[in-house]
Amino acid sequence: MDRAHFGGESATQSLRARWRRLTNRWLEKRAPAARAVTLSHRKLFILPTRAGLSFLLVILLLWLLGTNYENNLVYALTFLLVSLLVVLPLHTFANLSGLNLRFIAAAPAFAGDYARVRIEAERGGRRPREHIEIAWPPEDAVQFDLFDTQTRQVDVSMPVTRRGRSRAPRLRVQSRYPLSLFRCWSHVDLDIELLVYPAPRDLGPLPLGAAQEEGDSPERRRGGDDFAGLRPYQPGDSLRHVAWKQFAGGRDLYSKDYDSGADARLWLDWDLLAGRELETCLSGLCHWVLEAERRQIPYGLRLPGMTLAPALGESHRQRALTALADFPLQGA
Repeated sequence: MDRAHFGGESATQSLRARWRRLTNRWLEKRAPAARAVTLSHRKLFILPTRAGLSFLLVILLLWLLGTNYENNLVYALTFLLVSLLVVLPLHTFANLSGLNLRFIAAAPAFAGDYARVRIEAERGGRRPREHIEIAWPPEDAVQFDLFDTQTRQVDVSMPVTRRGRSRAPRLRVQSRYPLSLFRCWSHVDLDIELLVYPAPRDLGPLPLGAAQEEGDSPERRRGGDDFAGLRPYQPGDSLRHVAWKQFAGGRDLYSKDYDSGADARLWLDWDLLAGRELETCLSGLCHWVLEAERRQIPYGLRLPGMTLAPALGESHRQRALTALADFPLQGA
């Protein structure tokens, strides 16, 4: 019985996947991808909602009641409701027909978070647009009106789980205006590419001085055990580091300076996380990038086949995170 149950469930999923592929193929021919889309009769579909079907059932019952009792008032109410049911689809369809949608920008996101996409909606005429909903199913829809303005920008979000670059699925635009008895909708492809960074994962403290750039002289870190020279004495310097011998010889007061000989630059190196899974390494490097920016420590990034020189700032952060996001997938 269990095998039959699982077999029936897998068959249902297979049929749904096949139906989804056929639907997407048909939509690609009827409404191809574009950064700007105008909704027309070729892209719009309309059907009664559950409330609309219930309304139709009420009309049918009233008609049967009026026929059975030959009541003219019931006939009049039935015909009034029928005329309303005939006119409503035209208003629902007209509320979306001619609406212009344009892709503005897609903000990068981290895997496991939500990607936010900004879209501009334009009335496409003088007709006001009311109660328009836009979303990536099954996420909650964003509702907006174009009643007192010609254009409006809306932010639509969808969850992202996989690092890298991916095409966003089709957006669903719909309206149930004015009485929610009919639903008019369209699935549009605004040719949106999403950039998804690895999910940050804390794998340890920042590797300060753990790597050294080949061919360069290392920057020396003060405070170690190796004598580096003399410098003018400053109030607060330890008396143990004062050059008393030079001072006794009649020279000015100096302090001895020491360093560790280590590289003071912060290098986020792939080899520091060697032996871990690919996505784990990228998540650890992503966390280090964010931590270095938070602590305002200039950092460089080393990946197989790519080196990013040490720097700091929003543009450097984006370059580092983009390099992590674009790193080839396992087995790709």
